[in-house]
Amino acid sequence: MTSGHGGAETQVVYDGHIVRLELLDGKWEVVRHRDAVSVLVLNENGEMLLVRQTRRALGTATVEAPAGLIDDGETPEQAARRELQEEAGLDGDVTLLTRFYASPGFCDEQLFIFRARNLRESRLPMDDDEDIETLWMTPEAVLAGLRDGSLVGSATTVVAAQFAQLEALGAAQEHAPS
Repeated sequence: MTSGHGGAETQVVYDGHIVRLELLDGKWEVVRHRDAVSVLVLNENGEMLLVRQTRRALGTATVEAPAGLIDDGETPEQAARRELQEEAGLDGDVTLLTRFYASPGFCDEQLFIFRARNLRESRLPMDDDEDIETLWMTPEAVLAGLRDGSLVGSATTVVAAQFAQLEALGAAQEHAPS
């Protein structure tokens, strides 16, 4: 046992590449998880860029905004641009929209959602274990598919889709007659 976060006695149960499981004060199971990013990209038709890939933890394919873990030494902004280049062959200027914790009751993973603009082609090699298909869908179709179960996605994709709807609403209000 060692002294851990906030003076709690910490027992390391598992220490892997992405996660570390700790038992605090012999009572609370806490997952230490690397932080991650997700990137909202919209085309001129208001459609979101999505990637379809198999997620081993779920045993099925998901539809998500481009996303990934932040590597050691990387800022969240750098990770967002790298993931966009690896998964979609695009680079651009990224702006932080929001950040939140994935599941703060037991996990310290923080998620950063970015908006990418001024896009240009720029491809980095995908990770060896990734098999990704890109597609474009309206935010409304994404949210409807997640709601009715025809799509499987992530919390970051829900948040990105909601930001896309807000952006579209703002643009519509800017162009509305006064």
